[in-house]
Amino acid sequence: PVLAAIEGDEINSKKGPVFATAIIAGVMAAKKTHELIPFCHPLGLEKCDISIRLDGNKAKVRCRCKVRHKTGVEMEALTGASVAALTIYDMCKALSHDIVISDTRLLSKSGGKQDFERLE
Repeated sequence: PVLAAIEGDEINSKKGPVFATAIIAGVMAAKKTHELIPFCHPLGLEKCDISIRLDGNKAKVRCRCKVRHKTGVEMEALTGASVAALTIYDMCKALSHDIVISDTRLLSKSGGKQDFERLE
């Protein structure tokens, strides 16, 4: 039922455009990570880009954050992606309760104490 609601690269629900709303929610969440997760520092994000693409019957969410600071920004990116995924769930749950959110993970980071890149 969810895939039937796809129009181009967007899913429209009774609540509105799902992916566009999820991107806004994810950016808002990334900016508030320090309010949600204990011991995270408030960071002035220079950039927070969230992309959502359909891959078969999955919506893949990516969040890229950038900041000039001594600490890494991976928690902001993970929070942004997670809240974007939760927003997709919330807006599509009337279409199906079989939606699964899975595999939230860090793909890469640079800066902070050490750089990291996941080899896939």
